Amino acid sequence: MNIVVSACLAGFSCRYDGKANTVPFIRELYRKKLVLPVCPECLGGLPVPRVPCEIQHGRVISKEGTDCSEAYWKGAFLALHYARFYGAKTAILKAKSPSCGVGQIYDGTFTKTLIAGNGIFAQLLMENQFFVYTEKDTVMENFFKGALK
Repeated sequence: MNIVVSACLAGFSCRYDGKANTVPFIRELYRKKLVLPVCPECLGGLPVPRVPCEIQHGRVISKEGTDCSEAYWKGAFLALHYARFYGAKTAILKAKSPSCGVGQIYDGTFTKTLIAGNGIFAQLLMENQFFVYTEKDTVMENFFKGALK
């Protein structure tokens, strides 16, 4: 089972606010060495903590107005490289994130308004024929909980 996951879901404190988004079944997969945790934002050189970012008109912009697109793309390509090296073809990523969001992301107004779209890393994985899910996908959660028994 070679799967790449958002590092924050595996319990790493790499979110923009320095916290984790630990999901117990993903943490357990990591503990059993069944997944590769990556944080595209950290791989792109962004610090922890950092100013939150959202996608605006195809660019990743911080709440302070700084264009962080280059770091997001750099991190996404590095994470893709690691996922390929690991042999992964499936990813479980953090919902709504400008890197990892699948199907919905924040609209760039920093008002927690969601729009249809994908994060930079999620989109790159999809374009490279990965199966991409979020931690909110109960089918994936039930599958892996069954696999952990």
